[in-house]
Amino acid sequence: MKWVVAYIKPHRLDRVVLALEAIEHLSGMSVCDVKGFGRRENEEELPQDRVRDFAPYVRLEIFCREEIVDEVVRTILHHAHTGLRGDGKIYVIPVEDAWRIRTQERGPEVV
Repeated sequence: MKWVVAYIKPHRLDRVVLALEAIEHLSGMSVCDVKGFGRRENEEELPQDRVRDFAPYVRLEIFCREEIVDEVVRTILHHAHTGLRGDGKIYVIPVEDAWRIRTQERGPEVV
């Protein structure tokens, strides 16, 4: 099992979600609004006593079977891409185990 975490621009959310929903065996996802910052071109020019400006992003979290993780990542890459700085990031993290609380099932079948 894998945990896919993607940070994308808010205006790309609908197209990304619609494309992800078409993936067979994708059981769901969580979405939340976040703010963040990355590296900037003129980093040294920022005053040291000034708080950075945070950019709005959307965080997608998807737990999925290893068989579909490449398709999930490719789909996000394709539909979130604008070619502009700050398009976002995708992280893939191994998941050791999972439980369904209602039935107490355990393992990949709960994803």
